[in-house]
Amino acid sequence: MNVTIVRLGGIGDGVLALSTAAAVRKAWPGSRITMLCGERAAPLFEHHPDVERTQVASGDEPTRELVALFRDAVDAAVFLMPYRRLMWAAFRARVPLRVATGYRWHSVLANRRVYQHRKHFTKHEAEYNLDLLRGLGIEPGPLIPPTLIVTDAERQDGAARMSAMPAACIAIHPGGVTSRRWSSRRYWDLALRMASRGIGVVLTGSAEEQAVLRQEVPEAHEHGHGVLNLMGQLTVRQLMGVLAGVRAVVSGSTGPAHIAAALGIPTVSLYDPRRLSAPIRWRPLGTGVVLQPAVPECPKCIFDACPYWDCLDRLTVDHVGEQLIDVMRAPKPLTVVSI
Repeated sequence: MNVTIVRLGGIGDGVLALSTAAAVRKAWPGSRITMLCGERAAPLFEHHPDVERTQVASGDEPTRELVALFRDAVDAAVFLMPYRRLMWAAFRARVPLRVATGYRWHSVLANRRVYQHRKHFTKHEAEYNLDLLRGLGIEPGPLIPPTLIVTDAERQDGAARMSAMPAACIAIHPGGVTSRRWSSRRYWDLALRMASRGIGVVLTGSAEEQAVLRQEVPEAHEHGHGVLNLMGQLTVRQLMGVLAGVRAVVSGSTGPAHIAAALGIPTVSLYDPRRLSAPIRWRPLGTGVVLQPAVPECPKCIFDACPYWDCLDRLTVDHVGEQLIDVMRAPKPLTVVSI
């Protein structure tokens, strides 16, 4: 069977899709698995034993280009999210098995439908993904946490970048796209506090996230103090090499947290109280802790009209630092803590 697993989106979405690939490989050991994903997530699947091929799309390409993605002897396409244009393309390409949720109007384009409501937030995203395999006649079984493969050369590159840092080193990722952010000032203060204890700190993030950090904390561009700023300097694969060599990763609900978890690195994740960010669905599948402010869950952020607008500021540097030290000393199965 040639199986294409379709999941556009960000880095975290790509990491969580790997559990589906692993389940297909376990059920059908001889299958050829393709990941059809967004450009940002594509590097994750390099060297992975459960993925033979990666295809990149945004979903906005001309229809003929999308149809061509499914015409290379694809036996089954599993749409982890119901992308209308891609489902139409698979229909046009006459893919024999087309699996998707059954609750959208364009679900008629799938001929194997699985009825699930992700809006109920009763499972993890990776478990919702696995449930779709019932459309292929595969009983998914227990969730297999995703794993990522980092080559020896990539690990050596990461170690070389951190060669001047203390042996005990953490990564702090002060950015984020879909989640609300802990303030840059608090991330920076946490970095300095850890460095004062002899723990090396590596800052990671995109060039855009670097610009936000420098705007909010002008002195953050300075090197020294036991802090190494690699923001805007790393590809996804280079980031994986760096994270593979640290003792823990601190971030919001972001892709690097899922990368770290898939590499076996403990995480300290700061989640806002929006329902769309609920840890039950989006937590990293590894060791560590998810910290949430002890405020009511909200259906969506209404900004400064909310009486809990300062929600993430209720997580102090002291709170996060204490949890980080505990995680570094003795990583345990991930827990959710409200503070």
